[in-house]
Amino acid sequence: AVNWPWKPCSKQITALARLPLGIALSLPAMVVILALRDNAPPGRARHSGEALVKSEFSLVNHLGRRVTHKDFAGKWQLVFFGFTYCPDVCPTTLASMGQVIDSLGDAADKVVPLFITVDPQRDTSKALAEYVTAIHPNIIALTGTPEEIKAAAQSFRIYYAKVDKEDAPAGYLMNHSGFIYLMTPKGGYEAVFTEKSDPPAKIAAAIKQRL
Repeated sequence: AVNWPWKPCSKQITALARLPLGIALSLPAMVVILALRDNAPPGRARHSGEALVKSEFSLVNHLGRRVTHKDFAGKWQLVFFGFTYCPDVCPTTLASMGQVIDSLGDAADKVVPLFITVDPQRDTSKALAEYVTAIHPNIIALTGTPEEIKAAAQSFRIYYAKVDKEDAPAGYLMNHSGFIYLMTPKGGYEAVFTEKSDPPAKIAAAIKQRL
């Protein structure tokens, strides 16, 4: 059996059987990424397919302004996909990202923490603004149309899926990958972290080595 390197937001969900074929085929590549991580320097995943992960998107930020990956050229990016109704992984991961930024001190202005929703139906710019500003003032939240979110997720090779749950708000949750990507100032893949395995101090140290 394969232990997939993503943690669902709802512990009751086993979503692999629900995956579209294209996504299912892409997940083994992510297993390779995480497996090779164990033999790489801190925060560095060495693998031949890393060029497949890239920062490309056209979305709307939590202030209502249209932005693309080009707006962040020249800055390192910490990127996490999630949603505001997430009961566990998302708030702890975003809090961890905020601690990373604080740990960078004067170098924090060289790193942009991005939170991209996988739930555009509920996560409007206003909802995202209320959510991320309560966690950390530096985090930029992004939303868009379902098609724009899908395109961004494909760029980062992120899995997500809507899952019905009667007692959840609006009757559903979103299952999604739990990676934090570190992307280069040119938008290329540099490293991958998870909130569970990589504490803020470790992530901050890995970033400082690259600045």
